[in-house]
Amino acid sequence: MFHFLSQTFRDFKHTGAVWPSGGNLAREMTSSLRESTGPKRVLEVGPGTGPFTSKILQSIRPGDEFHIVEINPFFCNVLEKRLLKPFRQRHPELTVELHQSPIELAPLQGTFDHIICGLPFNNFPPSLVRDIFKRMLGLLSEDGDLTYFEYAAVRAMKAPITSPQSRRNLRRIDAHGKRLHRQHRGSRQLVMANFPPAVAVRLYQPAS
Repeated sequence: MFHFLSQTFRDFKHTGAVWPSGGNLAREMTSSLRESTGPKRVLEVGPGTGPFTSKILQSIRPGDEFHIVEINPFFCNVLEKRLLKPFRQRHPELTVELHQSPIELAPLQGTFDHIICGLPFNNFPPSLVRDIFKRMLGLLSEDGDLTYFEYAAVRAMKAPITSPQSRRNLRRIDAHGKRLHRQHRGSRQLVMANFPPAVAVRLYQPAS
């Protein structure tokens, strides 16, 4: 908790929250991994201190591959020491790689069956949001799924207290999310037992 709060005050733009995600949201965000059969490639984008990472690691099996992309070097250090190094020591045969990079530039090869994203999109310019989704969807395999979350009604709550430009940005981000939802057979799941309540959004990559 201390690690997360320290980075929130240092860099709220990239942290995007004042409290780490809880267990109920983590279970919903990673639910498709537990339903998956056979070898899978998993990508996590923007893990922070790792509330979703912990759940993902529980689902990693022989033959799977797990890649993590985090821009914040402090969070990378926390993830490596607290979660990844102990996991590799217990499971040296499994592939788990951490990339310190923005997702747009991360050196990733091939496609992924499951992508879990914890980035705070409402803090970013609309052009960056579009670029990030373009990269992630470009990395998503046929019949794969991309899951991200947003806090419930956050744009409606922020709009009255922010600048006109920020309101325009929020409307553009909302419109882009709705387009993706239509194009990728999106689903939404409200998770009330989180602080604050959140919505897990899942997009699907149709087979060509």
